[in-house]
Order: sequence, then structure tokens, then C-alpha cells
Amino acid sequence: MKKKGFCALLSVAFLVSAALTGCSYKAPESSSSGGTQQQATTEGQPAQTGTADELKIGLDVDAGTMDPRLSRDTTAARVTDVVFDGLIRLSDKLEAQPALAEKWENPDPTTWVFTLRKGVTFHDGSPFTAEDVKFTYDSLLDPNFKAPYAKLYAPISKVEVVDEQTVKFTLKQPYAPLLSYLDLGIVPKSLAEKDPQAFSSNPVGTGPYKMVKWDKNSKISFEANEQYWGGPAKTKKLTYFIIPDNSTRVSALEAGDVDLVHSPLSPQDIAKIKSNSKFTVKETEGLGYTYLNYNTTNPILSDVKVRQALAHLVDKKLISDSLYAGMDKPGQSPLIPPSWAYDPSITGYSYDPVEAKALFEEAGWKDSNNDGILDKDGKKLTLTLSTHTEDPNRMQTVEFLQNEFTKAGVDAKVSTTEWPTFSANMMAQKFDIALLGWLSLVDPDRAMYGQFQSQSENNYGKYNNPKVDELLDKGRASLDQAERAKIYQEVAKIVTDEVAYDVVLYQGYVAMYANNLTGFKEHPKGSLYNLKDVEVKK
Repeated sequence: MKKKGFCALLSVAFLVSAALTGCSYKAPESSSSGGTQQQATTEGQPAQTGTADELKIGLDVDAGTMDPRLSRDTTAARVTDVVFDGLIRLSDKLEAQPALAEKWENPDPTTWVFTLRKGVTFHDGSPFTAEDVKFTYDSLLDPNFKAPYAKLYAPISKVEVVDEQTVKFTLKQPYAPLLSYLDLGIVPKSLAEKDPQAFSSNPVGTGPYKMVKWDKNSKISFEANEQYWGGPAKTKKLTYFIIPDNSTRVSALEAGDVDLVHSPLSPQDIAKIKSNSKFTVKETEGLGYTYLNYNTTNPILSDVKVRQALAHLVDKKLISDSLYAGMDKPGQSPLIPPSWAYDPSITGYSYDPVEAKALFEEAGWKDSNNDGILDKDGKKLTLTLSTHTEDPNRMQTVEFLQNEFTKAGVDAKVSTTEWPTFSANMMAQKFDIALLGWLSLVDPDRAMYGQFQSQSENNYGKYNNPKVDELLDKGRASLDQAERAKIYQEVAKIVTDEVAYDVVLYQGYVAMYANNLTGFKEHPKGSLYNLKDVEVKK
């Protein structure tokens, strides 16, 4: 990829391709009973009135799996939102609300007893019982199952069936964030145990919608669960359309091909929809951050001074203002502003190319042959910046950073691939510096344990600091929120100082939909559970 000057970058910053390599978008077929476009009159007859029988949502990436225990992408989470229920559901204030568990008690710091909702059935008609809860969590904790977020549940010692409607969790130690993580979808033991691979493509839950078909890389179709314990969904059919390009997804909204789109979105498209009185735009602080992940197994990046030097080359304010139009704010540390543990005094490294040069020199990197590239022991300082093609803003950001790094003497390259390839490379440490994000950070433990604990599968850069491991374990065990805040602030300062991550942006959450859509309530986690209450007026 050619290196671009900053002026050239800004000239294309708001131009987004309508299609991406390997991905295509076909407008949904029109339906006489669905859609959001106005119904025409014929032969003097009035337009149809009422509500559409299909709700159409535009999403950015396809799901990797439909099994909530194995999901690691946003669309899999959005499937879980409507197909499955957890023991609890998090409110928009991130408070635990009853779901499959009607109530719970905590008789001592390491015991939780959940009373389950009676009369609930899975989509195949089988009854939901405590055995399904036990199976879900037992399998999740089985190391052979390789659940990506198993570490979040590691403090659970055992799950016991007291009776059909009661289940007891015994913990190894007090675990403050437990309730926040019990929105995990409960799977039916009879199906998930019999054929795990088939279940990952044909999910069966207790939620408001049943999945009926998955056309990979195209669409996911659902129909309302008429037996849902919370009452049937208001719209009979639900379809997720996979439209990778942000602007193409918004064009589909404008054309009436989809009824709602949400983050990630490009700022120029948000501005365009805001100016159109036919649509509603909802904005709130998100529960996520966008960050640069440094692969510390790379010999160059294993040197903290090199990582600190690179951090001084990241102009977060300019990225926020010029590439994101202020939609996402400049980041500082892994503690996000909505968190009760947020500490604004942890600021990270300011944009300072002069200081970056000094740090490179301290690390032994100098331009010994005057070719404009720093070198050491006969090797050039060569690094590749990578991200995924589904997000044009991230692609523009890595190009911008390529330019900044090059000016500082780094032989900087860029690699952009579709999400499945990018994600696989991350997990296999086949990257140098990657730009990506974390979502659903409902607790500071969620924002940092999986990311920085040395043995975590989600610690893609293999950052390793025994002190951080110790503090993360301590933060989980404390039930005193003030004490936990201090612990996580200490962790955040260490990982920010050592540039395990460089948090570039604090994410906003935006949802946009046609005005004839009613009943939608935005959730900072991006949850789409509320779609069960949504209608589209014809």
C-alpha cells in the first residue's frame, strides 16, 4: 500500500468504497407485507396500514458461531441477544435484572443460589431446567472446550443442581463481577451435548426469536417464539443482513431495505442521516474502546522503549476529530469513562515526535546509513500495522499512522484483511501492531482481565507482567468497590505506561432507524434484546 501524506489522507478520509473485496451486498427482496417504504395506492384504493411482519437489521460482520459459549464477535452476540436468555439480563444501567433466574441470594461470599423461572421451554419444546444451567457452565469451564471467555468464569468452583428449579454456584473465592457475566445464554443440554458442531450452526435457546436459517456472509433469519416466557415478540420475523461496508449499510437504511443500523458507523454517514427528517439517530457513550495491540512476542516490540516511542507518534485528538468527526473520543487507558473505576489522571503518552525519536535512540535505533529508516545491528525498524476491511475508519487510521511512523523513520507497512482472517491472525500472533476494539465492557474486570492476564486466550499480544496478574486476581476477589477501583486504576497505569495496549479512542454507540420504527431503546452494550418490542409501521 502506498504511503500517503496527511493532506492526501484527509482528502479521502470521508470517501468510503461501496463494496469490499470478497464481500457483496444484495438488497433484500421486497415484500408486500414488509419493508419500510411507503405503500403505493392502486386503483383508488388506500395504502395499506398496520405494521410490517418483518424487521430488518443491518450488521457489519457475520457470526463465527451461534453457540453463546464460543462466540467472540459482535454479530454472534446479537444472535445471542434474541435467541438465548441468560440467568440475568443487564439493564441499560448495567444492573442485573431477572431473566431465566427469577431471584437469587448470596448467603455467604462464595455461594450464590438461583431460583429458576418455571414453565420455560426451549425452542424445540423441551423444558428448561437446572440441568441445562449446570451443563452450560460445566462445559464453559472445561479446558478442552476452549471457550474464549472461560477466564471470566474461572472463579466458579462448581455448579450444582439443587432441584429442577434451583441451582447453586460455589466459588473458589469471592468474585465481585460474577452477576455481570451471568447474562451468558443458557443452552439445552440434550442438543448441545449430543452434537456440539451442529448446535454451533443451529442454535436452540429460550429467547424471543428462533433462528430458522443462516445464509453465511449474507443474512440470518429468525421467527418469533410464540411461547416466549416474556410474551411473543411484536414483529413475527426478524432478519439480520450482513453488510460489511459502513456506508453501504447506511445506504440500505436510506433505501428502506433495512429498518435499523447501529455502530460501527462512519461519521459522515451519521451526519447525513441526522440531516434527514425521515430518520432518528440515537447516540450514547459506548462500553468499548478502540486500541492498538502490540505483539510483545515480536523482538522489536518486546522492548518497552520502542512501544513507548510508537505511542508518542499517535495523535489521538487528530484521529478523533478528523477521521471520526468527534463520534469517538480520544482514549487514555483501558478504563472507559462510563466505568465507576475510571481515572482521568491516567493519560498515556502525548503526541510528541521529538520524544519518540529520543526513545528510539535509547533503544538503540538510529539511521546509521541516512536512508531515512531507523536501524539496529544491521536490521531495519520494520513493522506492519493491520486492521480489518469492514471498518473504513480503522483502515484510514492505520494509513494515517503509517504516514506518522514513516516520518519518524519506521519502515511502516499496512495490512488489511476481512475480519475472519484478521481475527485468526490475532489469535495466532501473526501480527505486529493491530487496530481493533473491545465492546461490552460492563465491569473493569471485563476491560482488563482477559486482555492482560498472562495466560488468557484473549491476550493476543502475549503481554506478561506478574504484578498485573496478581492485581487482576485481587480485583476479582474484592467485594469492596472502592478497593476494586484502586486496584484497577493501578493495573491501568501499569499497562498504559508499558504500552501493552495504546487505547486510541473511547467508543460512542450510535443507532439509526427510520421514523416508522417504534419501540426501540438503545443499550450502551449494543444489546438487541429490545427488538422483541419493536414494530415497523407501514
